[in-house]
Amino acid sequence: MAMASGSGTAAAAQGGAPQLCWFEEVRKEDVALVGGKCSSLGELISAGVRVPPGFALTTHGYARFMRDAGVSGEIPGMLEGCGHDDLEQLESASKAIREMIEEHSFAWELEDAVAEYYRKLSVRCMVPAVPVAVRSSATAEDLPGASFAGQQDTYLWIRGVDDLLLHARRCISSLFTARAIAYRIRMGFPHEEVALSVGFQKMANSYTAGVMFTLNPGNGDRSVIAIDSNFGFGESVVSGEVTPDHFVVNKVALDILERTICSKEITYTVDPKTQKSVKIETPFERQSVQSLIDEEIVELARMGKAIEKHYGRPMDIEWAVDKDLPAGGNIFILQARPETVWSEKREKEAAVAGKASSAMDFILSSLLTGKKVS
Repeated sequence: MAMASGSGTAAAAQGGAPQLCWFEEVRKEDVALVGGKCSSLGELISAGVRVPPGFALTTHGYARFMRDAGVSGEIPGMLEGCGHDDLEQLESASKAIREMIEEHSFAWELEDAVAEYYRKLSVRCMVPAVPVAVRSSATAEDLPGASFAGQQDTYLWIRGVDDLLLHARRCISSLFTARAIAYRIRMGFPHEEVALSVGFQKMANSYTAGVMFTLNPGNGDRSVIAIDSNFGFGESVVSGEVTPDHFVVNKVALDILERTICSKEITYTVDPKTQKSVKIETPFERQSVQSLIDEEIVELARMGKAIEKHYGRPMDIEWAVDKDLPAGGNIFILQARPETVWSEKREKEAAVAGKASSAMDFILSSLLTGKKVS
């Protein structure tokens, strides 16, 4: 963990273990401290990628909260005998555990520390009570052979310390949804070995947002970059509630090879009166308008190439275009994780090819897996 001077991390530490830290203080190796999502954000910042600033409640802060709430010792007994396919028992245990977590407050000194970090973030962004996304970041996201990503909750456009703390507890409790419990049981993953960090990240006031793969997710072609986009926050694209616009870009020349403009009927945006994230019907005249201009598509593809180069493997990236900032500096990366589907398939194919005992075995194996033999 890279410690920034004057960060205040020491003030939030207990026995040398930081309970809060800024994103820029962590790297990809710090998954045990801040989970996969927050460690990836720190790594992207260190690589010079444009990422909205924020801070994290570390797994030490999570562990302390769970001990204070008296939940840690209760969970094994509450889940004893639960089968991954016993939906009624899973729902009952999940409800009891989540209520225990959400009804318990953080220790007052930890609440004060979160408030101080939030105040500093607001000053840094020059926005009073800056809106943030409260994101769960589990230590078991994207493990080889198991993907826990997307099982925990994220809350958008949260303002004020009290709401931050409330939604942090909801993120923590989402570690014990019936679905998450069932998945861990089915995968043989002990519940006590999974920990959670919570990220508080400045919200991009998205005009457009979506996801980007640094390969073609349909066929695994690594010579292209695929981008899906919709107006507003990226939630509509990530959740699959809308059929997004789709662009395919040549990774070398950055030419736009394909574009599919869809009718996008749903938009997530902020209600200016309530200051809450809301889902609205996209105005009819905008539904079939291209949601990203060509210059933004090319800039996104360029950022995707740089991120893939930094990690040395295909990546799955969430991004946003902030409408409050001028063009040229308004595209932000919200998270990036290794692409798993095609990458794991290539690794398995390579392992099969590696077992070939003769040149002919290698050629036949490569032909069967569709690999070019040179």
